[in-house]
Amino acid sequence: MAQKIKPTATIKTTASAQAAKTVTPAQPVQFIFDKSNYRFLIISVAIVAFGFVLMSGTTDIYSTTKIVIAPIVVLAGFGLGFYAILKKPSAN
Repeated sequence: MAQKIKPTATIKTTASAQAAKTVTPAQPVQFIFDKSNYRFLIISVAIVAFGFVLMSGTTDIYSTTKIVIAPIVVLAGFGLGFYAILKKPSAN
């Protein structure tokens, strides 16, 4: 058998209902990165992947491409990635 409990004080909901009815105007979302940041980041990932492709292979272990050029390409890709992360978006 369920018992009914009456509240001891009346609850006023007018203030909370008024606060819920007020709608603030929607502001556009500010992203941390701009479109150019993402473009640079994708390009840097492609450059790093290309550097690792240059490093791979089975023909000559001590070729100039594998021990000099490929690491420079990979480091350039990482540098472009750091630039993409640290670049401030344009203030439009």
